[in-house]
Amino acid sequence: MYWPSIDMSLFGKSNYTFIKVKRKDIPIGVWTKCPGCESPAYSKELKNNLNVCPKCGFHLSLTARERIEHLIDDGTFVEHDAEMVSADPLKFQGPKSYKEKIKADQDLTDLKDAVITGHGELEGKKAGIAVTDSRFIMGSMGSVVGEKITRLVEYSTKEQLPLIIVSGSGGGARMYEGAISLMQMAKTCAALQRHSEAGLLYVSLLTNPTMGGIMASFAGVGDVIIAEPKALIGFAGPRVVEQTIRQKLPAGFQRSEFLLAHGMVDMIVERQDLKGVLVHTISYC
Repeated sequence: MYWPSIDMSLFGKSNYTFIKVKRKDIPIGVWTKCPGCESPAYSKELKNNLNVCPKCGFHLSLTARERIEHLIDDGTFVEHDAEMVSADPLKFQGPKSYKEKIKADQDLTDLKDAVITGHGELEGKKAGIAVTDSRFIMGSMGSVVGEKITRLVEYSTKEQLPLIIVSGSGGGARMYEGAISLMQMAKTCAALQRHSEAGLLYVSLLTNPTMGGIMASFAGVGDVIIAEPKALIGFAGPRVVEQTIRQKLPAGFQRSEFLLAHGMVDMIVERQDLKGVLVHTISYC
């Protein structure tokens, strides 16, 4: 019987030389995973595009200071009540105490609480502005958030200014403060009613997500309500609603596009166009 010759290098010493290459770790923060299309995006490119995914157009969150920098003319913003901080009225205890949670988020965000308020100019037009920040206890509303927004509304009423509130809260009313937090819903809406009675404009801008007590109070009562694309907006989230009513919800339920189709918001505006739309809205009204 004939056996063909076999190259013994397949079983013996390899003809190839293997070189060990030290793996170079990618620094943290260079890439960001888009929640919309789940594709990696170069973080620097994402930031230059106002945190909008260049592949699918998903609008990622911005910090409160980034929002103000984007919307307000350079050098015109004057912050209000910058040093106001929350007390701990219930002496709340959990895996972390309320005071520990506040301190941790203050260190993380360089904010005193979940909102920045003040006044500034948009293309020369003066306006009051408040922006919630979802990094601070999910942008939830406690006594400080309610008080700062109420004071801003009262200032805007006194100075006869239009008002813009940018909402991004996945936390609604802040459970750490119980009924004191719930009181802020009525307090902010009462101030906004007086602002409306003075014949002044209030524009509510809803970003992803705007939920719970914030949507059920000041975020939902704007004269003009603008939403960013695909923002989750509502009171309880879709999963909770489905579990409660035991029915399958329509596709896109509680997203900006669904709410626009059902008359809950007035327009959906891409982030790069927001400042121009706000200026035109203020000018028109």
